[in-house]
Amino acid sequence: MLARLHTNKAELLRVLDRPEIPLHTNGSENDIRAQVTRRKVSGGTRSDTGRDCRDAFLGLAKTCGKLGLSFWDYLGARLGITGQTAIPYLPDLVRPRCQPA
Repeated sequence: MLARLHTNKAELLRVLDRPEIPLHTNGSENDIRAQVTRRKVSGGTRSDTGRDCRDAFLGLAKTCGKLGLSFWDYLGARLGITGQTAIPYLPDLVRPRCQPA
């Protein structure tokens, strides 16, 4: 066991170099929980296109939530609905948060 730990030492200590890396995957598991619940309730989608749309909108909604944005405001801004607050594209908002400190 000690030999295996020593072999993986660099990977195990990566968190010291990159403290933004979580020590667990609870965040990732919570991200997909809404999709699993919806799939169980609805019985899935009728087509692959429907599944792809559901996954895309769920991803947008989760990303907006993590950024503190209203998904509906973001969607309205993308669709060009008059009176909506101008919201930048999500990659422009996410990219600065991913930069190392």
